[in-house]
Amino acid sequence: MKRSLNNKLMAAVFIVPSLFIFINVVLVPFVMGLIYSFTDWNGFKFAGSHFVGFTNYAQIFSDTKFMTAFGLTFKYAFFMIVFVNVIGLSLALLVTSKIKTKNFLRSVYFLPNLIGGLILGFIWKFVFTKFFVQVGDMVGSDSIFFDWLDHPTAAFWALVIVGTWQMAGYVMIIYIAAIQSISDEVLEAADIDGAGKWYRFRKIVFPLIMPAFTISLFLTLSGSFKQYDTNISLTGGGPYGSTELITMNIFNTAFNLNQYPLAQAKAIVFFLVILIVTVTQVVISKKREVEQ
Repeated sequence: MKRSLNNKLMAAVFIVPSLFIFINVVLVPFVMGLIYSFTDWNGFKFAGSHFVGFTNYAQIFSDTKFMTAFGLTFKYAFFMIVFVNVIGLSLALLVTSKIKTKNFLRSVYFLPNLIGGLILGFIWKFVFTKFFVQVGDMVGSDSIFFDWLDHPTAAFWALVIVGTWQMAGYVMIIYIAAIQSISDEVLEAADIDGAGKWYRFRKIVFPLIMPAFTISLFLTLSGSFKQYDTNISLTGGGPYGSTELITMNIFNTAFNLNQYPLAQAKAIVFFLVILIVTVTQVVISKKREVEQ
């Protein structure tokens, strides 16, 4: 009885602080933001605010910049999901092979994930605007080596490249753990049966790492939708707002245009979309795991 009580007390010691932080940092602000989105709150004092119903939500769908940012964010998330997982899985397969430098390569590939998004954006901003231009002048070619951040299409791909470079190493670690959990006996049996590398990967390795694939898809998807720091430091939403993702649009609506309740309504809509998309992705991936 005493031991059971001690276990409960120890559990409370670990759970209560985390629960307190979650309630005050996540739950309470979310509820307050939901309330603000139905008012004409001025961003400072809630006293004197008036209930305006769904006015702010109706205004969202007439905001062309927001809808453009929404579409751009989905496009960005799609390419991030593809590139991050393909590259991350490829790196995981490489560093779990029998090459001698695999431990060194793991560190090198994971290193970009340790760099903050703001710093990462500034580093690559120098590369795309200064280094590329100088190389273009030296080799006499501006088909690739030009100021990427001064062209809308190239600036978008710059965002994708930097995001992929940062996150692929993190996803690689997840895939490494999954690959190393596969029994050697299974792989040896496949080799004895004469299975080629591609067949072994497609029929044995990939089905067995599906849980890791589900986790990686979820992390990549949610991280892509919430991208802000690299967006602001690398492109600043430019040129001419062509790379303004949805999080930056919400920030600009609140702190540049001072339309706080509208920004909060956008954030609520954004939250619901992320919730629906991520839950759908997890359900589909889990179903595929069962089928495998």
